[in-house]
Amino acid sequence: MQLLGGLSTGHMIGLAIVAVVFIGFALSVSFLAPRRWPDFPGRAGMSVFVIASLVLFVAMLSAVIVFGKEAPEAEASGQAASEPHGSSSHKQRIPVTENEWSVKLPSTGELKQGSYTFVVRNAGKIPHNLVIEGPNVEGVKTKLIAPSGTATLTADLKTGNYTLYCDVAGHRQLGMVAKISVG
Repeated sequence: MQLLGGLSTGHMIGLAIVAVVFIGFALSVSFLAPRRWPDFPGRAGMSVFVIASLVLFVAMLSAVIVFGKEAPEAEASGQAASEPHGSSSHKQRIPVTENEWSVKLPSTGELKQGSYTFVVRNAGKIPHNLVIEGPNVEGVKTKLIAPSGTATLTADLKTGNYTLYCDVAGHRQLGMVAKISVG
């Protein structure tokens, strides 16, 4: 169920509609049809029943493939999509590991102002992303990262405190949050 949190509303609705049709068919041929026609599907109806079952099964698999895949998002919004303007000469890569339910950073102490590239690895079993918020940095985030996947996020950090978290529904509240300080 947590995987559904990473899907868009339209994709969840599409999956739900196909699931309702598939489940409705299964329940009706299991409980309703035998009450009305005791020999259901019978000799003549067996081929129609098998074909209808296979068509609905293939439709459900196709829906999972089509609706379960999110459109690729921009790697990050705002300054993170390209090299930040006005960044100082201090550049550093910081590895970040995400899993259920934590965001792990190396112990960096207080960082210096500058441009930082966060290399985010999803060590979890469900999709995650990384958002950075702080002074002059709002809504800078990675795309949704599949399990075992990686993404990078570059941000120009000024003096202040920053919060890094996963903004997939409910993940931040479950502990996927970390803080860094820039001095």
